[in-house]
Amino acid sequence: MAAKKPINTMISHGIAAQNRKARHDYAIGETVEAGLVLKGPEVKSLRHGRATLTEAWAGERDGELWLFNAYIPEYQGGVLSRFEPRAPRKLLLHKRQIRQLLGAITREGATLVPLNVHFNDRGRAKVTLGVGTGRKKEDKRHAIAERDWQRSKARLLRNKGKGDY
Repeated sequence: MAAKKPINTMISHGIAAQNRKARHDYAIGETVEAGLVLKGPEVKSLRHGRATLTEAWAGERDGELWLFNAYIPEYQGGVLSRFEPRAPRKLLLHKRQIRQLLGAITREGATLVPLNVHFNDRGRAKVTLGVGTGRKKEDKRHAIAERDWQRSKARLLRNKGKGDY
């Protein structure tokens, strides 16, 4: 019997890492897609889908936007070049977009929250940033109740014709 070929688990396009708690903790307004400056081993590690964005945030440094505290583990493929897993990474945006986002942060007291890291159709690593304002505990409870009600309503409508209530 022939040996099976190993399945390629690398991500060529699509979502590599997602911040699921961001939409729960923040009321996200506008979103923008930004490029990421990465080293080769960082891209390989991202393609394995092992990055974490739960504690990450974006901010200004020297008039540029940077992604802070995003965890991209070291690539275990025998590469000699090592990198810091939580190093700040530069975000690539147009100057007009940077001014607009920095204005929203300073005026409205909002936060730039990374929502996901994905690879576009050309294979480039991109991060989706959301301009978010923090939710209070009662707002989070209200959002959970609304989501549960929508789920129950959909279930009731789906089962309406079957005779089960």
